Amino acid sequence: MTLPESFIKELNTVLGDDTEKYISLFSQPPYRGISVNRLKTTPDRLKSLLPLELTSCPFYKDGFYIPTETQGIGNSPLHHAGAFYVQEPSAMSAVTLLSPERGDRVLDLCAAPGGKSVQIASTLGGAGLLWSNEIVKSRAQILLSNFERAGIRNGVISSLHPDTLCTRLEGFFDKVLVDAPCSGEGMFRKDEKALTEWSREHVRACAARQLSVLESGARALRRGGILVYSTCTFSYEENEGVINEFLKRNSDFEGVDISEPFGRKTELSCGIRITPVEGGEGHFGARLRKKGDSDCRNSFESRRKSTGEQARLSERLLEEIFKKRPEGELKMIGDKVYLLPEEMPDISDISIIRAGLLMGELKKNRIEPCHSLFTSFRPEMFNSVLDLSLDDERIAEYLSGSEIDAEGKSGYTAVAFCGITAGFGKCSGGRLKNKYPKGLRVRC
Repeated sequence: MTLPESFIKELNTVLGDDTEKYISLFSQPPYRGISVNRLKTTPDRLKSLLPLELTSCPFYKDGFYIPTETQGIGNSPLHHAGAFYVQEPSAMSAVTLLSPERGDRVLDLCAAPGGKSVQIASTLGGAGLLWSNEIVKSRAQILLSNFERAGIRNGVISSLHPDTLCTRLEGFFDKVLVDAPCSGEGMFRKDEKALTEWSREHVRACAARQLSVLESGARALRRGGILVYSTCTFSYEENEGVINEFLKRNSDFEGVDISEPFGRKTELSCGIRITPVEGGEGHFGARLRKKGDSDCRNSFESRRKSTGEQARLSERLLEEIFKKRPEGELKMIGDKVYLLPEEMPDISDISIIRAGLLMGELKKNRIEPCHSLFTSFRPEMFNSVLDLSLDDERIAEYLSGSEIDAEGKSGYTAVAFCGITAGFGKCSGGRLKNKYPKGLRVRC
């Protein structure tokens, strides 16, 4: 693989004496990793279930390296059940810098395909609110699929221009992540296409766009809130250059020193860079704070609750499926019923893809439950569960969409793999009629 001379020259400005070491690493395979989704399981439990050697990575408390020769990990039943997300290790660092806490309102402004959103949701633990935005609609649909698999129920997905969204929700969020589109220099070792598309012109265009997106994200942050800017590129212009210009233009922001024990320091005390020399493919992160203090967060008028026959049908369905009714406000939109998280703002004038948890669809005189109603809760929540061990042949049959044996089960039944909910079916006469979505099914 031949690196452009102009790229190598720029590398020297950020890597110095390590430039040659970085170049030599191109003969080595790229780092690979997974992040554990605590909405579904724990790191120790996942370690006991996956037939892989998992080595802790320094960039995220629930992140692990996997062997570079690992094949087909995306086909693992545990991946289908949302227990982990396949993620480049250094990319996990952005959420560590953001440090979301239970109850926070968090905006992931450039969220697709969703790895960082899953990390944030895992840390929030079902409390607070995660708003994930992706301007490209096709990528937003991928984001939605990853939300459902991960079991995220306190989230919103939108596909809006950052300026439109952040102006509408000005000052609403405690934490904002801007993982900006970039020239992708951190992808070079695993994607040769990223290398062939690189140019100095592309770098300059990315820097201009990144600054614009960052300034949009800043508007959505409350006083005293934390803003993290990240990229998967090494470029000074796209990283330190963008942050320096942003701070120059926005005197109400300040850098927050980074003390995390990973990566290499930059000229910015609030910035850090990770390269293959430090154990990741490539990431930059900067942590900023909006000056001032906010004793109370912006709020919006409460929403009108759904009432009437549709609401009664929905409550009856929840009673049939769950031992205890899940928290959340019922909302009927068209023929679909949602459970909205408590921290939701009024979204009546905002175009969104998903708000909260899609629990069911109206079918004549009943509510038919949806896949996400089951993937969003652990098995112990359900009245009826079919829990399969990883060596059970019925897992492959279920994931392919086939009916399976379910002796002793009746009605709507959650399907779990080793205690991790993957979907559901409807049982009658010792058989489970498969409700696994057609778009997710795999061949046996």
